[in-house]
Amino acid sequence: MIKAVERGVLAAGALPVVFPVISLGEVFLSPTSLVYRNLMAMTVEEMIRAQPMDAVVMLGGCDKTVPAMLMGAISAGRPAAMVVAGPMLTGRHRGERLGACTDCRRFWANFRAGKVSEEEIQQVEGRLAVTAGTCAVMGTASTMALIAETLGMMLPGSAAIPAVHADRLRNCEETGALAARMAIAGGPKPADLVTPASVRNALRVLLTVSGSTNAVIHLAAIAGRVGVEIDYDEFNALSDETPVLVDLKPVGNGYMEDFHAAGGLEGVLRELKSKVDLSCRDITGQTLGERLSRPLADPVDASVIRMAENPVSAEGGLIILRGTLAPDGAVLKRAAATPELLEHEGRAVVFTSLEDLAARIDDPDLDVTANDILVLQNAGPRSPSGMPEAGYLPIPQKLARAGVKDMVRISDARMSGTAYGTIVLHVTPEATVGGPLALVRNGDRIRLSTRDKRIDLLVDDAELTRRSAAFKQPGEAHARGYQHLYNKHVLSAAHGCDFDFLTGTAP
Repeated sequence: MIKAVERGVLAAGALPVVFPVISLGEVFLSPTSLVYRNLMAMTVEEMIRAQPMDAVVMLGGCDKTVPAMLMGAISAGRPAAMVVAGPMLTGRHRGERLGACTDCRRFWANFRAGKVSEEEIQQVEGRLAVTAGTCAVMGTASTMALIAETLGMMLPGSAAIPAVHADRLRNCEETGALAARMAIAGGPKPADLVTPASVRNALRVLLTVSGSTNAVIHLAAIAGRVGVEIDYDEFNALSDETPVLVDLKPVGNGYMEDFHAAGGLEGVLRELKSKVDLSCRDITGQTLGERLSRPLADPVDASVIRMAENPVSAEGGLIILRGTLAPDGAVLKRAAATPELLEHEGRAVVFTSLEDLAARIDDPDLDVTANDILVLQNAGPRSPSGMPEAGYLPIPQKLARAGVKDMVRISDARMSGTAYGTIVLHVTPEATVGGPLALVRNGDRIRLSTRDKRIDLLVDDAELTRRSAAFKQPGEAHARGYQHLYNKHVLSAAHGCDFDFLTGTAP
């Protein structure tokens, strides 16, 4: 891909210079890649600003690298274009297609329940990722690619091209040539494209593709770099009027290769045409209205990208919850939830940390029933665990073996965009700073109502006041270096977990 970008730059008469910034290995970083997203964004910003370049092409792939690059490029203030690695193709296993990571979670849940053998789970593991590329489903990587294209930071039609498709290299060459033209013209710059209107369009796309909950955090951080805040009331209003049109895993049937062949983001935007701001521009200089006025080369496949009159769901895939448990908000992917649990009241079963969860979740003596609500504390951005993708709490093994497939689960953590279930995430304020989540005790009653968009702790005020007075905030785990900086300056999930000194209008 790098060589293809270079060819495009050279063909347009400019000089390509390859330079690295730190990257983020999702499975290797400790405590989490989210902690280091802001460090990567800082390196992107500083390297663009420090070096003598007139435009930049950013190559990213999985999850945090795309938002980190967009955040840094916005703040650097030079013309920039985004290229993504693209999703991998699916594998095959005993007559069915497999795609990382949703099918991994499905088979792992069945393995924990005793329905899949050790031999088969090892077979599945070897068949989940059969090509280069990001996850094959509508996880965080693909969601962020679609958001980047919607914001105007990528060539139209490029977000969903599979990693091993020849068009991916063609896209790289075209982007290189465009970057050379942007260098000569001096624009557009990212802050010209990332505007309140384009952010609203990106929210629409997130809701209609039923994308990753992580994108709520990343889009808030990207928008925050131009001084735009995401209004949660507006988010819910958009969700209530924006249908889910894309039938893909983890909440549907298809995979990203199907989405690309069906029409990709172009097909989605055409069905949303009456709901998006058509005046927004992209890196080519055209408006969204001009883009959508051109005839399609191929018809949209309505079995994958539904028409507006025949949606997968009449409402958007994600909502924001507020209430006594989450005064500043929490996120629920209602499209991935069990319908019967969307209005639910249950008894809290509390885990105070990741270590506590790991030690007790499969204990046969754990006091838990299928109607209970699993609660994980101290997994937010300021916790020692650094807001991991741990919100997808496993079903206790004794319940999984009894056939339980879903429970309401609540935490201040995140979850992978490839996961599913009735899972409340990003509870703000987080437990580590003394938010109401820290005050939950075993046996408390909690009520979830997606109809009212609320998550409430049913404990009287006097008792909560007593518990709050007894709360002691843990001391800082890091006294030096980047993690010290992180703990001092990271904002809440509601503000994208960016640093307080990096938000605001770009220079």
